[in-house]
Amino acid sequence: MKIGYARVSTEAQSTELQVAQLEAAGCERIFRDEAVSGARAKRPALTRALAACTDGDVLIVTRLDRLGRSLSHLIDTVHELRGRNVGFSSLAESIDTTSATGTLVFHLLGALAQFERSLIAERTTAGLAAARARGVRFGRPPVLSPAQLEHARILYGLGKSHREIALLLKISRATIYRALPVNS
Repeated sequence: MKIGYARVSTEAQSTELQVAQLEAAGCERIFRDEAVSGARAKRPALTRALAACTDGDVLIVTRLDRLGRSLSHLIDTVHELRGRNVGFSSLAESIDTTSATGTLVFHLLGALAQFERSLIAERTTAGLAAARARGVRFGRPPVLSPAQLEHARILYGLGKSHREIALLLKISRATIYRALPVNS
């Protein structure tokens, strides 16, 4: 069975053109999400369309961006469908995973998406390393200033307990134990 999915992002738009294209492609059931952004993880009609797909069915959309909020989401969705022996077709891009050529095109898109994710990860790592080299400190700021830490060391040297130092500096004992380990 051919199952169609149509989506528009705003109330000013209509799914009618998509529905006409899906009907022309032979879809027997069509699910519609209206005024639903593709960026939303929860799309009720998409959830119902995916659930309606069974062994041997084909899910059809008019364009790839109607189904996936990102290329990685699209690839994940199509892989999940393939695991259930459900095909996928996008009319505008002429992708049909029920054919060898369509599967090849889809895999090429997936490879490009993976390449893009790897490049982003490399750039992020390089950017973080460059920032650290410039002295940028990441993470939560320290609770104790250098002056407070020195004051805590002096108090500890004078025999004050971790508990007493924490009370004097108005910080938690855990912070003092991290700053001044018992064996220091």
